[in-house]
Amino acid sequence: MVPFRTVEKSAFKAMLQAFDKQYVLPNRKYFSQKAVPALYQTVKEGIIRDLKEVYHFSMTTDIWSSVNMMPYMSLTIHYLNANWELQSKCLETLFIPESHTGDNLAEALRSSLQEWSLDEGKLACITTDNGANIVAAVRKLGWQWLNCFGHNLHLAVTNALKSEKDRTARAIGLCRTLVTTFSQSWQKKRKLIKEQAELNLPQHCLVVDCSTRWGSTQKMVERVLEQCPAIKRVLDDRRSQHLIPTWQDVEVLESVNAALKKVADFTDALSSETMVTASSLKPVLQLLREDLLLPTEEDTELARNLKKKMTGVLEEKYSAPATQVLLAKASFVDPRHKDSNSDDIKDKLLEEMLAVPEEGRDDRVVMQISMTEDGEGASRLAPPSKKKKSLADLLGKRQEQTRPLIPKRIRADTELARYLQEETLDAHSDPLAWWRDNQARFPLLSNVARKYMTVCATSTPSERVFSAAGNIVTPFRSSLKPDKVNMLVCLAKNIKMDK
Repeated sequence: MVPFRTVEKSAFKAMLQAFDKQYVLPNRKYFSQKAVPALYQTVKEGIIRDLKEVYHFSMTTDIWSSVNMMPYMSLTIHYLNANWELQSKCLETLFIPESHTGDNLAEALRSSLQEWSLDEGKLACITTDNGANIVAAVRKLGWQWLNCFGHNLHLAVTNALKSEKDRTARAIGLCRTLVTTFSQSWQKKRKLIKEQAELNLPQHCLVVDCSTRWGSTQKMVERVLEQCPAIKRVLDDRRSQHLIPTWQDVEVLESVNAALKKVADFTDALSSETMVTASSLKPVLQLLREDLLLPTEEDTELARNLKKKMTGVLEEKYSAPATQVLLAKASFVDPRHKDSNSDDIKDKLLEEMLAVPEEGRDDRVVMQISMTEDGEGASRLAPPSKKKKSLADLLGKRQEQTRPLIPKRIRADTELARYLQEETLDAHSDPLAWWRDNQARFPLLSNVARKYMTVCATSTPSERVFSAAGNIVTPFRSSLKPDKVNMLVCLAKNIKMDK
């Protein structure tokens, strides 16, 4: 999105004249007041039209301040289309001038759903960070809430390092000083490149950590350890020798890296907008607790303490009963993880299956479809014949009419039992593709799966919205009105999908 004033620049006008001398270029007011609002309205109507066909959806939200310190709240929606493809749309970048209390945020969220003609009853879950105000807003609305895995893991790392601050503060602080030193001195940076070549080290720059960037501390520590031999050569002079890491510093950094490296990749893996993520949270937490963060004999005392602290923080963040039930349900309807659930979760899912509406459906036909073992006849019923009916047709119709109705409870129990008998998918398989191919065999359970497959494990989609917003509300465009910001961000995130 380029500024509106681009159309008034002489170079831009000259370029268009070179293309077509007869073209009359509209002024910036035309684009600002007519073209962009009209395009926004078209895109919005298209999204609302698509959302009317959605069975269930989930949302993510977060709050951000622009370059001119104006607060905005983003709202993204996630749902499955008819072909079982996960879709994401940015609905709002809402200006929130009032105090960010739970009541005000709750009102803003509810107003946004009404603006987009969304039914709260179809909302499966909303994923946010752990901010007290947004948590209070979600509770006030009575919505299912899931805290962001990325924020939780970052908090676990931060708290673990703070708990061992006396042992890690110097080494971590030294890493930050080294990053600053090499970033501010071209001579040292040039010498580092030379030493990397002589030592056959990767031509990598040092990484700076950021308090709001997940996993950046581990990346900084790992890069310093990787480049330590070259760093020592560059700083081997009287004025810089105090910056060279000592063997004690290296030992601390190795312990920190050993504890953090095993969990560093999980945040990226669970931040996708096109793949199912929440269903993998329970297995991931179990893997962290029972394997990756389990202290071993090879670990140093510092590494063991960091792992124990991180495990404790993660267990606390996901200890709420409602969260445990949500993760268990999401895991159950994922064919990759369905074997690791208890009977009480099956009972809860059974209740949801019984609540699935079935307008205009004949229980006898549904039962016949769901009991089809190979699924070949599940997706296609014979079209009505136009030829003269035979005696077999008449007798068959009579038998169909006299066949007893199958209670919904029995059909739901049958679906659950047959689903558990299915072979568990490989971890690399696509659960959405499996459900697309088997939804006719499990008409009740597939509807429940549509609900929980949309839930996001992290609030990353909303943070990606802020990245797009930051490219729009730049220092040169800090006077953009909030309604224009909302339109431009919505178009930037959604217009490619509507071409």
